[in-house]
Amino acid sequence: MSDDLLQRLAADPGRAAVLLDVDGTLAPVVERPEDARVPEGTRRELARLAARYALVACVSGRPGTDVERLVDVPGVAVVGEHGLELAPDAAGWAERISSFAAGVDWPAERKPLSLTFHFRRADDEAAARAYLTRVEAAARAEGLVPRWGRMVLEVRPPVAADKGTAVAALLTRAALSRALYAGDDTTDLDGFAALERLELGVRVAVDSPEAPPELLQQADVVVDGTDGVLRLLEGL
Repeated sequence: MSDDLLQRLAADPGRAAVLLDVDGTLAPVVERPEDARVPEGTRRELARLAARYALVACVSGRPGTDVERLVDVPGVAVVGEHGLELAPDAAGWAERISSFAAGVDWPAERKPLSLTFHFRRADDEAAARAYLTRVEAAARAEGLVPRWGRMVLEVRPPVAADKGTAVAALLTRAALSRALYAGDDTTDLDGFAALERLELGVRVAVDSPEAPPELLQQADVVVDGTDGVLRLLEGL
């Protein structure tokens, strides 16, 4: 079934989109986000697909400018901050998000519209989770929207934006009803959901020791790590 879906998508690329998360999907997960790199072979495949498909895009939790630097492939569209960059109301919360970060005794990755608390490098993971659970509660009390991911706690403004809304906006703009979406984390479930009403949707989960079980359960195709993503792209 999964091979059939991929073959149907690849048979008519002029009517289809390839939509991809970045960290953990195109770029291997690293301890420090600033050290992440998209391998050269993957970048070559993205360039090939951008010339072949109606739309190739990266939908990431990183700011769009960071994604553009990291991917650096002409013709690949970018939406950052989990779709917040397409939400006009998000900017109005930027100052409040920044003030919240200043009141938390944990290093924050500050972005224009949201922030992320990483704990991959914490000496005591249990203690880190316990502290950030209190941060999660404080964020909710402030009217913000916290969400856990792979060794991170993200805090976003309360606006209707996520990877699903970003995927829907990209497909609507391109007038496409066929798409593949690939991701490795809980936030990518929103991207999966955006494919449900399409003529053809292919949901690809990237497996790893940290992969959310629900992502694997909902996927049409499961690949092993970023190397598995590369092999999948080579077949499209």
